[in-house]
Amino acid sequence: MNTLKYLQSNEFLLDVDLWRLFANLEELNKISHSFLKTFFETVKEHVSKSDSPMDFSSILRKFFQGDLCQTHQIYCLNYTSAVFYLENLRQREDFGIYLKWCEQNEQCKRLHLPELLVAPLHRLTRYPLLLDNIWKRSADETEKSFIWSLKEKVEKSIWDLEGKVKWLDNFQKFRQLQEVIIWPQVWDRDKRFFVPEMCLILEVAIPYNNHTIKLIFLFSSSESTRLLDAYLFLFDDLLLITKIKRNKKKYGGSDTSLIPVCPSLTPELQSFIREGGFCTVLDQPIPLDRLILKNVDPIHVTVFSLRNAFLIQHENRYRQCIAVFLLQAQTETAKKTWMSQIETAISNYTAHHETKKSTFCFPAESSEI
Repeated sequence: MNTLKYLQSNEFLLDVDLWRLFANLEELNKISHSFLKTFFETVKEHVSKSDSPMDFSSILRKFFQGDLCQTHQIYCLNYTSAVFYLENLRQREDFGIYLKWCEQNEQCKRLHLPELLVAPLHRLTRYPLLLDNIWKRSADETEKSFIWSLKEKVEKSIWDLEGKVKWLDNFQKFRQLQEVIIWPQVWDRDKRFFVPEMCLILEVAIPYNNHTIKLIFLFSSSESTRLLDAYLFLFDDLLLITKIKRNKKKYGGSDTSLIPVCPSLTPELQSFIREGGFCTVLDQPIPLDRLILKNVDPIHVTVFSLRNAFLIQHENRYRQCIAVFLLQAQTETAKKTWMSQIETAISNYTAHHETKKSTFCFPAESSEI
């Protein structure tokens, strides 16, 4: 951070936002150092004067009820966006030279900047352990009671912070996905699809109430029978099936490798986004409470060479089948993982909504009714 400040004072890397990268690191460093210094001064005084009581209550009250946890929270809430911002900056040659020079310093102990940026998060989680050790060694009951209550407050603060950090991480993911996923216009959606003879056999096991079934995944329009490469997005409440469209054109007039990518996305998707690819939505999203998952029977695997395949059935509110997707994973392991994850998501979604229904209460009727 100090090196970047020096470079910017000499009119280098002026467009790099210091706060987005390091947040309130200076303030955090100052308060943490002050806490450490005061803490050890108390220990030192007790060691040098055997009759001196080791009173930690005033120190802990000052820092843990003061700015120590608050400054950590501010830093932690900025961490996800800082990592995302760093991944974007690392693509630049000038920033890369600065970063390499800094990381070669012996004080970094061969650690890279992402590993250093996460250190304050780890430090915050160790404070309850510190308080617990002090509580165990405290002899005064009043002090023990105070330290225990302080430890519980710090743990609750960390618990709340973890939820906020997770929310911000998901926000970064969704913002990235919004840029990648394309929703086609109604008139652009082709309703003509090729249905192989094999699928007519598979239809027997699917109740569809005389409603037309569309088997569109893995089968393109009637002009061709080639397979479609697709990417699936499983959310808490729906499944989105998209068609992969690779795009090699320049991103904003520059190399596509410079496209900022959220680091918490899967490596495969990160690589796809850097190539300038997009995901066009196939049909409508499938709500998890309208999704029926079916495994492809072994007989169909043998007869029709449907290896690693499974079916997803989309029902409407009247339990009529309005779409069926035949999915073929790359491996049997990948297939089992997908089916397991979808089943778990459906179970969690159902349980959550049943809980909401059971806790819902109608307001009391007016006595005038």
